[in-house]
Amino acid sequence: MAHDIQALIASLASTEVTTRREAAESLARIGPEAVNAAVALVQACGDDDEQVRDWAVAALEELPAPSSSEVTSLEAFINGENLDVAYWATTLLGRMEEAAALAVRTLATSVSSHPELVVRQRAAWALGKIGKSAAHAIPQLEAAATSEDARLARFATIALESIRS
Repeated sequence: MAHDIQALIASLASTEVTTRREAAESLARIGPEAVNAAVALVQACGDDDEQVRDWAVAALEELPAPSSSEVTSLEAFINGENLDVAYWATTLLGRMEEAAALAVRTLATSVSSHPELVVRQRAAWALGKIGKSAAHAIPQLEAAATSEDARLARFATIALESIRS
């Protein structure tokens, strides 16, 4: 199975849209066992083709936390221009919990200044999942806890509780 997943990952970078679509769909159908394709699937969320993006999201919805070796790659996507790529990178970092502690500074910055509200919300959620190791983010989370956006304020408050417990 691992060999097939590696081939599908390579196919996600194909210049042929049909090949990318088939690879993304196959990875979605594989389910949680496609976790090694997490970074490639996040990147595919920014594909020019809507079907590739949809299948990539479908696959990501089923993935467990990726390996801690993926933290830096996922972190690099957060400040990119594509909303879906940033959102899914942040989501996977949150799923990694304490293993994503190396991304705390980037996530903290995202809570306070990412241009997309949904990414700010997701970053607050991810910091809560990281827990005590996210203590450096307390100032940003405290500010977010007073946000006019109820969802951001709630995630920030939950994150603060998780960090302080």
